[in-house]
Amino acid sequence: MTDNEAQAEEQVGGPVAGLLLAAGGGRRLGGRPKALLEHRGHLLVERVADMMRAAGCARVHVVLGARAEEVRARAALDGCVLVDNPDWEQGMGSSLRAGLRSLAGTGARAALVCLVDQPGIGAEAMARVRAGHRDETSLVSAAYAGVRGHPVLLGAAHWAGIAATATGDRGARAHLREHEAEIVLVECGDVARPYDIDTEADLVHLE
Repeated sequence: MTDNEAQAEEQVGGPVAGLLLAAGGGRRLGGRPKALLEHRGHLLVERVADMMRAAGCARVHVVLGARAEEVRARAALDGCVLVDNPDWEQGMGSSLRAGLRSLAGTGARAALVCLVDQPGIGAEAMARVRAGHRDETSLVSAAYAGVRGHPVLLGAAHWAGIAATATGDRGARAHLREHEAEIVLVECGDVARPYDIDTEADLVHLE
């Protein structure tokens, strides 16, 4: 990609791409993929993708895995890039690797990574973390009462290192631990609730 092409791509999508990890099979939810759970009349994958766009991510890549064809058929994800992860059963790390690979060559300089099972983290928190982007070396994370959580912004200079250590359900954890001193924390506890939809008991959050 030439400099002019990269600049044109950046003008279309902006320097920060959204990366939504939505491949999980919901093992502790009786095998119901989280992407297909409903919240306020919409599928979770739709709601979170919409919030990412509202936060300023013009380009959103959505990683699918469990029942991917059903998600494609049912979810309104117009304008999103849908990325299939055939290795989704290996854990979130495989989805993160697939998502970062899909961003290669797009001109994106950072990825704002969100999880499909955290609908309590809305566009305002996402926008705060996204605004922390400075360059390809940026590492920015939401914090809740000072404790690091999601979403996280991963500068492109870190993608190779993250991909090399993202195994199982650890995601970017190992890389972020190694670069902890470089992470900029952005407090979001006043505008978001970082609960996870992991078990049947958690479904109360979707009522």
